[in-house]
Amino acid sequence: MLCDNCQKNQACVHITKIINNQKLEKHLCSECAKQSGEMNLAGLAFDNSFSVQDFLKGMFSQVVEEAEPADDMACPNCGMTYSEFSRGGKIGCTACYTTFGARLEPLVRRIHGASAHIGKVPHRSGGLLEVKLKIKRLKQELTRQVSCEEYEMAAKTRDEIRDLEKGLVEETAKELKE
Repeated sequence: MLCDNCQKNQACVHITKIINNQKLEKHLCSECAKQSGEMNLAGLAFDNSFSVQDFLKGMFSQVVEEAEPADDMACPNCGMTYSEFSRGGKIGCTACYTTFGARLEPLVRRIHGASAHIGKVPHRSGGLLEVKLKIKRLKQELTRQVSCEEYEMAAKTRDEIRDLEKGLVEETAKELKE
C-alpha cells in the first residue's frame, strides 16, 4: 500500500482515529509520518525507543484532555491526583483504584476490552467462586431460554440454579461457623 500523502513510498505507519464515532484511517510512509507529527499526537517520538508506558501515557492523556473535570480529587492514601496519574500513566497505590474507579473503568475497558478479569479460578479458594460463576452463566442461559420460549429447558435450568444457590447458602453458613 502506498503512502496517502506522497503516493511514492510504501506505507509503514497505519493510524486509525475515531472522532465523534467517525473512523478516519491514514497510511503513511516513515518520512511523511515524521513530517506530519502524527506519532507525536500519541505522546510518542518516531524512533525505535518508545516504550509501552509512553504509549499508554499518550492514550490516557488524550482521554483526559477530552473530559478533564475542574475538580481534581486526590487519593486519601498516597495523595496522588488524577491529573498526576494521567501525566505519568502509573497508579500511586491500591487505594487509587477505589478513589479514581469511575474514571479508570472506561480507560481499562478501552485498553483491555473489559473491566473485570475473566479467566481461570485458583484451585485453593475457587470452589465458591466457581459455583457463583456457574449460577451467573445459568441465569444468562435461563433468560435466553425464556426469550426463545424453551420453557421445559428453562424449568430445568431454574431448578439447577435453585439447587446451586441452596448449596451456596449452606456452604457459606458452614464457613461462618468455623
